[in-house]
Amino acid sequence: MDTGEERRSTRPSGAISAVLAKSVDLAGQALEVRGYDFNAGIDYTALLASYKTIGLQASAFDAAVQQVNKMIEKRHELAPVECEGTSARSGCIIFFGYTSNMVSSGLRENIRFLAQHKMVDCLVTTAGGIEEDLIKCLGPTYMGHYTLPGKEMRSKGLNRIGNMLVPNNNYCLFEDWMMPLLDQMLLEQLEQGMKWTPSKMISRMGKEINNPDSILYWAHKNNIPVFSPAITDGSIGDMIFFHSFKKPGLIMDMVEDIKSINGLAMAAPNTGILILGGGLIKHHICNANLMRNGANYGVFINTGGI
Repeated sequence: MDTGEERRSTRPSGAISAVLAKSVDLAGQALEVRGYDFNAGIDYTALLASYKTIGLQASAFDAAVQQVNKMIEKRHELAPVECEGTSARSGCIIFFGYTSNMVSSGLRENIRFLAQHKMVDCLVTTAGGIEEDLIKCLGPTYMGHYTLPGKEMRSKGLNRIGNMLVPNNNYCLFEDWMMPLLDQMLLEQLEQGMKWTPSKMISRMGKEINNPDSILYWAHKNNIPVFSPAITDGSIGDMIFFHSFKKPGLIMDMVEDIKSINGLAMAAPNTGILILGGGLIKHHICNANLMRNGANYGVFINTGGI
C-alpha cells in the first residue's frame, strides 16, 4: 500500500509549484468582489456604490463616477474665479464633448439637462451635434430598425441613423429656418461690422430657435460657449455653400474661437473633461487643456478604447 510520501514523490515538482503556488493574502489589501443584494430593496445610492466591487466594466463606471464627483467638489471648494469666455465662476471648469449621434438619440435630453442647470461650463460638438438639436425642434426623429433596407427608405424620403429614422422633410424645414438666419448674419456683418465665429453663430442659433427642448437654447441662455470647429461638415455647411452663391460675403473667423477655448482652459484654476465619443471632439478638448499641461480630471466614454 502506497504511503502519502510515495504519492507526493511521483508528482512532477515543477507543475506542482506552478499550479499550486501559495497565494499571497489579499485580505485587507484588496476589495472583495460583491454585487448589490436586491433583497435589501431598491436603494439607488447603494446600488451605484456597489459598482465599485462588481468588477469588469462596472468598476470602470465607478471610477468615472468618482472622477465626476471630484470635478463637482472642486467646483465649489475654491473661491469662485471668473474665467474669460464663459459666465462660469468656478473652481473647476468642466468641458463636455459629445458626438452628433448622442443628440440624434434620446441622450439629447440628458445633455440639455446639463446645459439647462449649468452643470457644465463649455460644450464641444460636431456639426451634426448642432443641427440635430435644432432639427428636433422643427420635426421629430422616429424609432426604426437597424436592418431597414436603404433603397426602400430612400424611396420613402427617410434617412436612417442607426435604428432611428429622420424624414427628409425635417431637413427641408431646417433649411427654411436656416437661410433667413444666414441672411441676417451677413447683413449684420456688412452693416454693423459683426465678426462671426462658429461659437457666435451657434449661440445665435440657440437664441433664434427659442425652444426649451434645445441644448443650444439653454447654452445661449446660460452663456455656455459651444465650440464646433468642423461646423461646415454637415447640413449647415451645405447651406452656407448654397447661400454663398445667392448672397456671397459671409465670413467665419476660426482664429477667435480657438483662442477662446484655449484661453478658457488656461485661465481655469482646475479643469475636468467629460467626453462621449472620440475623434474631433476629443482632440479639440484635449488640445485646449494641453495649453495648461493637461486636465486635472477626465472621463472618456467610447467604443474605441484609449
